[in-house]
Amino acid sequence: MRDIVSEEGVLGGSPRLDGTRIGVVHIYRQYQNGSSPEEIASRYDDVSVGDTHRALAYLFDHPEVIREMDDVEQQVVRAIRENRPVDPEEFKHEI
Repeated sequence: MRDIVSEEGVLGGSPRLDGTRIGVVHIYRQYQNGSSPEEIASRYDDVSVGDTHRALAYLFDHPEVIREMDDVEQQVVRAIRENRPVDPEEFKHEI
């Protein structure tokens, strides 16, 4: 089973499965969307079901990681919405 590691130069320092670029949050999001640990593991070469369980256990033991990632995602979405050009056609309504 792989360890969970964080390195500043890989995935922005986010926790990931050692020897991969698979972030524990990526595994969690798939699990959150209904995929089983077995289904998740089958999507990656050399990732075992145990690896997916370890990633999920890590996140359940460190809920602040999920909260931080959710905050970052929300900030990115807000920035995109605030900075995107406005399409005038978007505001035309047919009555």
